[in-house]
Amino acid sequence: MNSFEVYGGKKLYGDITPQGAKNEALQIISAVLLTPEKVRITNIPDILDVNLLIELLIEMNVKVERPKRDTCIFQADNVNIDYLHSEDYKKKSGRLRGSVMLAGPMLSRFRKAFIPKPGGDKIGRRRLDTHIIGFQKLGASFNYHSEDGFFHLEAPDLKGTSLLLDEPSVTGTANIVMASVMAKGTTTIYNAACEPYIQQLCKLLNAMGASISGIGSNRLTIEGVTSLQGTEHRMLPDMIEVGSFIGLAAMTQSDITIRNAGIEHLGIIPEKFQQLGIKLNFKGDDIHIPSQDIYEVQRYLDGGVLTVYDHPWPGFTPDLLSIVLVTAIQAKGSVLIHQKMFESRLFFVDKLIDMGAQIILCDPHRAVVIGLEREQKLRGITMSSPDIRAGVSLLIAALSAEGRSVIQNIEQIDRGYQYIDARLIKLGAEIKRI
Repeated sequence: MNSFEVYGGKKLYGDITPQGAKNEALQIISAVLLTPEKVRITNIPDILDVNLLIELLIEMNVKVERPKRDTCIFQADNVNIDYLHSEDYKKKSGRLRGSVMLAGPMLSRFRKAFIPKPGGDKIGRRRLDTHIIGFQKLGASFNYHSEDGFFHLEAPDLKGTSLLLDEPSVTGTANIVMASVMAKGTTTIYNAACEPYIQQLCKLLNAMGASISGIGSNRLTIEGVTSLQGTEHRMLPDMIEVGSFIGLAAMTQSDITIRNAGIEHLGIIPEKFQQLGIKLNFKGDDIHIPSQDIYEVQRYLDGGVLTVYDHPWPGFTPDLLSIVLVTAIQAKGSVLIHQKMFESRLFFVDKLIDMGAQIILCDPHRAVVIGLEREQKLRGITMSSPDIRAGVSLLIAALSAEGRSVIQNIEQIDRGYQYIDARLIKLGAEIKRI
């Protein structure tokens, strides 16, 4: 098991460019199964989760050319459907939550799919009900086989229908959209997720010959077509990396410019960091974060303590709450972090408290951060990364702390952030993979 050895307390300086969006990649790459023709995808993040999904496609006999690490050409003209029911697939896909995204395109094109119990982060319960209920309403039968540990889905005749999702699940919306693009008739999805990742998926599918309207809203209308064709697609910059770099710059009093940040797709993310008192300068599609000695948390107009909480898009993404929490440690003022979606995602704060942070964990969903105002530096410790976002939050804390820190289980960080150590070293960080 690899670890990061970090010597913190250094101010960083320079430019950094975000990778392609991880959450978009898992959907877009799954969608290549919808056509036997070639699909060229660029700006692919070179990270563990995405590479594992590409490996799964190769095992399914999908042809994959990779002329560059950020570019793949897929052709799914000879898919081995039976591999999806194998022990090898179950073992590999169990490490990857995103493998559930294969079910929609498999149902759409091949009329059957198999879903093993999902893997990924240990951040709380992640149910599949939205996916399964959507598939059933489109005409798929669903059975769980305890003897092989797979959900079995079959759909000899997919028919368009009207769906009201019980929650605006991003992966659920994506899976149902992919399942319905070649169903007979019209499908409407109300309370659909409308994140930029879903918008990108719908744009890709339309470029492949699908007929999807309402993109960007919470009501999608899909007119079924008989087949889809090949196309090209470029992924957005990863908004979670952009937010992570903003938090890193503030915590380490660094002067960093984020190049090609995809500002028009960031929604309220910049505003939330500005509410912590962090200065952001926008130049074209770049974000410059100047070095700040103190950043002061805003209060509400009535004097109340700022609350930052997750909410479906265009609300604040839950993937950045861990970053906001760690960034608030050195702020002036207090902030309440309310993680509504996952009940285990705040459990890494004990490590921050060990480093000297003033945090009160109220319950599994809420934590109050009382800013240190730079009067006290964090101290380096040895800790372990429980999930992707907490891992990067701990890395930010370590880079701002005095002395040596060791972060174990960095495979979690590698799942979502490509070459993170090498990229931070270029900014002046003292970090070593051991």
